[in-house]
Amino acid sequence: MDPTSQDINLNSPNKGNSMDRSDNMADVQAEGAAAANSALPLPPGLTEEEAEELHLELTKVEEEINTLRQVLSAKERHASELKRKLGLSPLNELKQNITKSWQDVQTSQAYKKTQETLSEAGQRTSAAFNTLGTAISRRLGDMRNSPTFKSFEDKVGNLKHKVVAPRGNGDTVSSPTDTTPTQDNPPF
Repeated sequence: MDPTSQDINLNSPNKGNSMDRSDNMADVQAEGAAAANSALPLPPGLTEEEAEELHLELTKVEEEINTLRQVLSAKERHASELKRKLGLSPLNELKQNITKSWQDVQTSQAYKKTQETLSEAGQRTSAAFNTLGTAISRRLGDMRNSPTFKSFEDKVGNLKHKVVAPRGNGDTVSSPTDTTPTQDNPPF
């Protein structure tokens, strides 16, 4: 069926029918429906006339559905053509939808409350880390000033002096951190 020759006015008596269709086609359809009716047993409490009327109504409704599908398809093609002419691609539409959705989310009360809660939690966490850092620094300072650490520090210092101290024959052992080579001890 050619959509250009189709009457899409839903109030028209010719809706869904092509313009060149003759009454003979309607008669053939009606005869075919009558033949189909005689092949099927009638439901209880339904006369043959009522069944025929229901089949005719069903046929009309199905034709209307087909017509509406064709109209919808034509409208979708027209809309896509307009979008193409406007330069709107599906990707651009998606970007616009995402941007609008993100703006909607940002203006929602739930987002604002969550943002405030996370900001407050971040501030509290930062304050806790600052307090922890201060406590650790203080504890390390106290430990360094403790008699045990002082004793350990003195022992390490004495050991260093023993290793670096001059030898009995007048030669000195140079420190690994000493960068000035001596005449007696060339770097190579």
